[in-house]
Amino acid sequence: MSAPADNGVGTGVRAPKRARIAERTLRTDRWWLQPLLTVLGLSAFIIYATVRSFVRTAYWVPDYHYLTPFYSPCLSTSCVEGSSHFGHWFGDLPGFIPLGFVVLPFLLGFRLTCYYYRKAYYRSVWFSPPACAVAEPHAKYTGETRLPLIIQNVHRYFFYVALIVSLVNTYDAITAFHGKTGGFGFGLGNVILLANVILLWAYTLSCHSCRHVTGGRLKHFSKHPVRYWIWTQVTKLNTRHMTLAWTTLGTLVLTDFYVMLVASGAIADLRFVN
Repeated sequence: MSAPADNGVGTGVRAPKRARIAERTLRTDRWWLQPLLTVLGLSAFIIYATVRSFVRTAYWVPDYHYLTPFYSPCLSTSCVEGSSHFGHWFGDLPGFIPLGFVVLPFLLGFRLTCYYYRKAYYRSVWFSPPACAVAEPHAKYTGETRLPLIIQNVHRYFFYVALIVSLVNTYDAITAFHGKTGGFGFGLGNVILLANVILLWAYTLSCHSCRHVTGGRLKHFSKHPVRYWIWTQVTKLNTRHMTLAWTTLGTLVLTDFYVMLVASGAIADLRFVN
């Protein structure tokens, strides 16, 4: 088919000198299913995390020192007794400010600017494009060169904060090995908290920014064998970045939900030691 002249400006299949096809796509498969599942998954997490971050109840188990990651670190005098592992940096907070407000914006920024999540919501929310060989509805494309998408370029700085938060979560998981009568204790909650921390570390270290930090700007890997080895290990993790991105959303919800059930008295923690 010849390519007719096009006086307009467009992108993709609407670009000048492209063949004019009336249909949005010639695909006959369920191409819309993947974007739909992505929207549903991300929406479910956002709704759950938002509600739990603001309710200010059932986030701390004093008997076993379980603290949900949505409230860590808890640095306000509004936090329940014992949950502030790093002291009180702030006074009482009004109800419209979540108790984990110090790190939540940075964690949200880290996820939103993540290379995988960009791909996920660009396609499923903005339809840019929604799928291969499916026309996008946008008349033009400017990339990540102007607001608001230019903010995506600060992803590497969110990564540095995410490393600090991972250390905080690790401290929380270690502190949680606490028995009801004092001393060492071990229960199902510890397994969940520890598994969540390990997977969060895997997701954070599999980040493209981490790969760049460990091996970027090196012209000769042979002259930097240690950094090259670290880069290869991070690269192996990086191939699973999408899987870890979704898995950690699930483990965050599972960890918070379990702590909430135990803290509220809905269930008793399954104890193995003390």
